Amino acid sequence: SPGLLQVVKQCVRVPVFVMIRPRGGDFLYSDREVEVMKADIRLAKLHGADGLVFGALTEDGRIDTELCTALLAVCRPLPVTFHRAFDMVHDPMVALETLISLGFERVLTSGCDSSALEGLSLIKRLAEQAKGRIVVVPGGGITERNLQRILEGSTASEFHCSARSARDSGMKFRNPNVTMGASFSAPEYSIKVADVAKVRTLNAIAKNIL
Repeated sequence: SPGLLQVVKQCVRVPVFVMIRPRGGDFLYSDREVEVMKADIRLAKLHGADGLVFGALTEDGRIDTELCTALLAVCRPLPVTFHRAFDMVHDPMVALETLISLGFERVLTSGCDSSALEGLSLIKRLAEQAKGRIVVVPGGGITERNLQRILEGSTASEFHCSARSARDSGMKFRNPNVTMGASFSAPEYSIKVADVAKVRTLNAIAKNIL
């Protein structure tokens, strides 16, 4: 949200990229959803975003070049990353060339698999194909235990991970009969937060390799 972006920008000095995704689910967007995405991009730029992140596909699993071109025009001059919608494409090698031709600076991918570790061989192939024309960023299930293997195996110079841990809620009164969302959602009284210790460990591992 614009509020979150404003507060984060006050607290950190690293570049902050904002993900533009109007809903969960697939990456095939309606005209109204496109309106929301364009409005969100404008608000993110207004409130100090250093870059944007989005992804859009056609119904047959290709990069939606028309929509991406329109959204990139709204994003400019900020750098833009194509997110893990890439992992749902029909042909990743063709899709990579499309992203390069459109002008994306980065692509985030798990190698079209359930995690970056499992998709490692494809991530490496994508990085080799890119030849520096776009930054291929491994992401998906990256932890302190597998980061070294992923960076060395993919030859990537950047990576993406949540580095989260669960924190117990401060609520003393708890209603066990109510769930705010789907039955398979996270427990109401457990909060996911960025773990400073994990971030420092991951950074140390990466610096040692890169």
